[in-house]
Amino acid sequence: MTRLFLLIFISLVSLGGASLKANGQTCKVRSGSGSGGAGANYLEVYEYDFVTDKPDFPGGEAELVAYINETRRYPAEAYRRGVQGRVTCSFVINTDGSVSHISVLRGVEPSLNQEAVRIMSKMPEWKPGRLDGHAVPVRVVWSIPFRK
Repeated sequence: MTRLFLLIFISLVSLGGASLKANGQTCKVRSGSGSGGAGANYLEVYEYDFVTDKPDFPGGEAELVAYINETRRYPAEAYRRGVQGRVTCSFVINTDGSVSHISVLRGVEPSLNQEAVRIMSKMPEWKPGRLDGHAVPVRVVWSIPFRK
């Protein structure tokens, strides 16, 4: 009985240790079509919550909000029609801090969606995310609000 308990205990400890060594959760983002147009190429990136050091906009989150507010141009027709809402986008912060692979996850209306993508595409370089001390590409999700 003691041997069985010891064997089970050792197994559980070794399984628990293995899960602690997991490097992080990754996902794949589409990065174009394959050669000859067949299939698609994908970039493997880390999810925001699974890196040890999160990517950081220059000056932090408050500066990101200020950047969005200064850069946003409400499309005139959408404003006139009273279209409002949040456009949720995902983008990748690459190992050099550049922004790429911008996509709309949840849009409001085409002109607002395009404006959100424009804002994201003009962002300055971020401090890249890190996993175990190494810069890694990280997927970030952020919403751009449009309110009258």
